Amino acid sequence: MTPKTSGADSVLLEVKGLKKYFPIRRGLLQKTVGQVKAVDDVSFHVKRGETLSLVGESGCGKTTTSRCILRAIKPTAGQILLVDEGEVLDVAMVPKSRLRSLRRQMQMIFQDPFSSLNPRMTLLDIVGEPLLVHGIGDRSSRRRSVERLMEVVGFNPDFINRYPHEFSGGQRQRIGVARALAIRPKLVVCDEPVSALDVSVQAQILNLLKRLQREFDLTYMFIAHDLDVVRHISDRVAVMYLGKMVELGRGDELYDHPLHPYTGALLSAIPIPNPDVARARKPVVLEGDVPSPINPPRACRFHPRCPRFQPGTCDVDEPLLEPSGDDGHLKACHFPLETWPMSDLRLPSGASTG
Repeated sequence: MTPKTSGADSVLLEVKGLKKYFPIRRGLLQKTVGQVKAVDDVSFHVKRGETLSLVGESGCGKTTTSRCILRAIKPTAGQILLVDEGEVLDVAMVPKSRLRSLRRQMQMIFQDPFSSLNPRMTLLDIVGEPLLVHGIGDRSSRRRSVERLMEVVGFNPDFINRYPHEFSGGQRQRIGVARALAIRPKLVVCDEPVSALDVSVQAQILNLLKRLQREFDLTYMFIAHDLDVVRHISDRVAVMYLGKMVELGRGDELYDHPLHPYTGALLSAIPIPNPDVARARKPVVLEGDVPSPINPPRACRFHPRCPRFQPGTCDVDEPLLEPSGDDGHLKACHFPLETWPMSDLRLPSGASTG
């Protein structure tokens, strides 16, 4: 299938069968003795102007997926189709000579606002560097562009000659946002952009991202492990486990009616501000540790920890990511949840992350 290149529901990015295996080498000759299957046959698409969130435990493959999409690392297999000026490009196959121009369409907001900014550079140099690298404008026009970007993210333009150590974590992340927007990308990958921030600051950054999405017609891929944060920014949510995508659906539908037992376990771990409701809740506790991605379980990778495990099926046949109805809600489970065990205890839809 080729992505739709026009229309309100046009697809900006389509990922097909994405795999990323990291070789394990040992010995003097660095012989390959195994592979870490970080991402294993993942497929999804992102529409223009929407926010698709990838969630899951640490090590599930969500950040590796995003880095493959940006070609920060080369995928082992699969297609990454990006619509660029009406042309469909396979990011996985683009030669290095074209990567710079391709990356004008895609930028990243990093997780750690402290280590992602060069302490030796001023804000003018940090935010203006993408313009310099891509040969956009002269020195005076780049300065004006940086000043406008500072205003857009809520900064005083007079701060552009200051250094990162003079700002708080939330302010540094605003600088990171401004840098990502400097060359007007179509797709912005947000790699856990609020996980290192205080809760009150998290809400400010999320509100900023939502406002900028409207103003600049941005498309977001939002990487996170905190489902409470994801709820307030996502149009659709994809859940990953051990390199596989196990569920994908609209944010409200996935939160209210999760189908995969792993999604149910993640949702049951969300803190509830009402202590009476929290005490009455019956959390889903998963036993055991996450298996090794070097030698993942056969068939369903979640079956060793799944409370709905059925021998002879879950450990024999791998479930496909397929629709559960007509609403586009996808799940990869032989025995999905019929009813959500927290149906009466779910968070209010207007709950605030702050």
